Amino acid sequence: FACCFVFSAVAVSSDKAADAKKLKAMIERGRYLVNLGGCDHCHSPKIFTPMGPIPDTTRLLSGSPSSSKLPEVPKDILAPDKWGAVTTNDLTAWAGPWGVSFARNLTPDVATGIGSWTEEIFIKALRTGKDMGEGRAILPPMPWPSIGQSTDTDLKAIFAYLQSLKPIENAVPDPISPTGEHMPTMKAPKK
Repeated sequence: FACCFVFSAVAVSSDKAADAKKLKAMIERGRYLVNLGGCDHCHSPKIFTPMGPIPDTTRLLSGSPSSSKLPEVPKDILAPDKWGAVTTNDLTAWAGPWGVSFARNLTPDVATGIGSWTEEIFIKALRTGKDMGEGRAILPPMPWPSIGQSTDTDLKAIFAYLQSLKPIENAVPDPISPTGEHMPTMKAPKK
């Protein structure tokens, strides 16, 4: 009986080590995909340097800063024969024919980020173009149609990486429709 217990304990320990190694590899794959996809170009606040804006690594992927004041969009700048979109200087808020969109907080903060999301909700959102997979439309410039074509394995890796980040509290504003109404963003999964 004692040797069975020892064998069982070694097997469990070995399984845990293998699982930890798999998770680490999945997170590293997710980090690679997030960096390759340039997610921080829109989802990270910036620091301004002599060479231009760079992602603020202390607020990586925390979305459009809630403390930022949205500048007024110049009248008559957006039209089919003019500009198609304009952005804030840190690239975290965009205005276009769809209204104004703000880059979402992708950190695992439960209250303001995607910490309450499941892997299934994340994949469904990127495949359907709907907030949390069932809410309002995910707005430009978010390239969800392209990202949504990724394999389940890659989307799960991206989600694992995002969940491994430090949670950052940053309540990104709700998008604004072309007529000026706020378009509510879901804060938690429907029960």
